[in-house]
Amino acid sequence: MKGFDRHLWQRFWFVAAPYWRLDQRWRAWGLLALLVLLLLGQAHFAVLFNEQTGEFTSALAARQEERFWTAIRYCLVLLAAAVPIYAFYFYVRDKLGILWRRWLTDRFLDSYFTQRHYYELNANAAIDNPDQRIAEDINTFTQRSLYYVLILVGSTMQLVAFSTVLWSISRDLVYFLVFYAIFGTTVALAVFGKPLLGLNFMQLRREADFRFGMVRIRENAEPIAFYRGEAQESQQVRRRFAAAFDNYNRLIRSQLFLNLFQYSFSLLTIVLPSAIIASDVLSGELEVGRAVQAGGAFAAVLSAISVIVENFEGLSRFAAGIDRLSTFSRVLAATPGQRLHGGAIESVAGAGLALEHVTLLTPGGERILVRDLSLAIEPGQGLMIVGESGTGKSSLLRAIAGLWYRGGGRIVRPPQEDILFLPQQPYMILGTLRSQLLYPNTEREVEDADLLRLLERVRLPGLADRLGGLDAERDWEKVLSIGEQQRLAFARVLLTRPRYAVLDEATSALDAANEEDLYRELIAAGTTPVSVSHRDAIRKFHVQVLELTGDGKWRLGTAASGDG
Repeated sequence: MKGFDRHLWQRFWFVAAPYWRLDQRWRAWGLLALLVLLLLGQAHFAVLFNEQTGEFTSALAARQEERFWTAIRYCLVLLAAAVPIYAFYFYVRDKLGILWRRWLTDRFLDSYFTQRHYYELNANAAIDNPDQRIAEDINTFTQRSLYYVLILVGSTMQLVAFSTVLWSISRDLVYFLVFYAIFGTTVALAVFGKPLLGLNFMQLRREADFRFGMVRIRENAEPIAFYRGEAQESQQVRRRFAAAFDNYNRLIRSQLFLNLFQYSFSLLTIVLPSAIIASDVLSGELEVGRAVQAGGAFAAVLSAISVIVENFEGLSRFAAGIDRLSTFSRVLAATPGQRLHGGAIESVAGAGLALEHVTLLTPGGERILVRDLSLAIEPGQGLMIVGESGTGKSSLLRAIAGLWYRGGGRIVRPPQEDILFLPQQPYMILGTLRSQLLYPNTEREVEDADLLRLLERVRLPGLADRLGGLDAERDWEKVLSIGEQQRLAFARVLLTRPRYAVLDEATSALDAANEEDLYRELIAAGTTPVSVSHRDAIRKFHVQVLELTGDGKWRLGTAASGDG
C-alpha cells in the first residue's frame, strides 16, 4: 500500500472523473461553483467576525462602552446574514453528494450486470464483497470526496483571507506558522501514513467479511438447522469477527500515537501565538484586541495549512476506500476473457449449437476436464451428458452457457432467446407467482388462463389457489419445496419455448413419473434438451449421449444403442 501519492490521485481520478466529464457534467460543475461561492462567503464572514471579536475585546480593555455595543450590534447583523449561507452550503453539498452517488451507483450496476460480471467475480479472490463496494463504498467515496475537496478549497480561501490579517499584525507569526505547518505535515505523512492506510483498508475488508458471514447464515438457516451445525457456524462467524477485532485493535493503537501528535500539534497553538507577540502587547505597541485578533487569525491560517494533519485519520480511511473502489472499477472494465492469464474458449453466434475442438480446464488451469471435444446438437437431436462426479459435466454446461472461459476451442451458440438454462437449484426471484412464471421476461403480457394451464402442465394445478392467486407475493424459496421449484422452472421453459433447453440435473428432486411427464412436455413444445443427469429413464428423450470418463477423455454415442 502506498501513501497519499501520485498513484492514489490517479486511482481517485479514475473513479471520480466520469461524473464530471460525461452527461451530468453541467449540473455537477454548476453545483460545485455554487458551493465555492458559498465558501467564499463563509471565508469573508469569518474574517469580519474575527475583526469584530478583536474590536469589542479592545473596547472592553479600554472601557469604551459605546464602542463595545456598536461592535456587538454589528456582530448580530453579520450573524443574521451569515447563518443562511452556512446552512445552504451544507444543503447544496449533500445534494451534490447524493446526485453523484446515484450516477456512480448506476454506472457500477451497469458494469456489474454486463457480461455476467456479478457471476465472474465470485471466483475472483481479489474482489471481496462486491455488494458492499457498491452499496457502501460508493456512498463513502462521493461524500468524502466532496468533503475533502471543499475543505481544501475552503482552507485555501481561509489561508488567503487570514494571512493578510496576520501579516498586518505580526510577520514573526507568519514565519513561525509556515515552519510549524510544514513540520507537522511531514511528520504525519512519514510516520503515520503507510501503517494507517494499510490497516484501514484491511478493516473495511474484515468488517465486510463478518457481515457476509452473518447474511450467509440467515440465507441458509434451514440446512444449518437440519445439520445442527450451529456450533460450526458460530465458530466461523466468531473467527471472522475476531479478525476484524484484532485488526481494529492494531488500528486504534496506531491512531493513539497519531492522536497524541495531532492534539499536541493543535493545542500548542493556544500558547505559541501569545508567547510570540507578548512583548509587543506588554510594551503597549499592540492593543489587547489586536492580540486576540492575531490569535484568531493564527489559528485560522494554521488550520488551513495543516489540513492534512488535522484530517489524517479520516484521509487514511478514505484512501483505503479509493483503493477498493478503483480496483473494483478496473476489474469491471475488463472482459471475462481479459481476466484469464491463459487461453479462452471462443464464443460464436450461429443458428444451432455446436462445440468445435473444445478443451475445458479448471478455473486455475491446473487440470484438463475435457480435451478436444467436437459435436453438433441439431434441433430435435437432444444430447445427454453422463459421467462420474468431478469429470466436468456441469463445467461443460457452464461453458455452453458462456459462464466458463478457461480452455480453448470454439462454441457456436444460437441467439439468446433460443436457449434457456435450468440449474439444479432453481432461482426464485422476489415477487409474485406471475413473475416467477414469466422470469426472466417479467414484463411479458400473458393471460391468467394461460398461466394457470401452464401450472397444470407442470403438475402444479392447485398452486395458485393455495397461495392466494397469481399476484400473491411470498418467500418462494421457503414456501415451495425443491421439487415444486424445479417444476416451476420447467414452466418457464414451456412458456418461453426456446429451441434449446440446457438442464443441469434440473429434475433431480422429482420422482420418475413427474420427470418423464416434464420431458414429454418439453419435447412436445419443440425444445431440444441438453441434459446432465444420472437417471437412465430420460435417455429416451435424447438422441446422443456424451460420456465424460475423466482426465479429459470422452465418448460420444447414440441413446438408442445404449452406447456412451
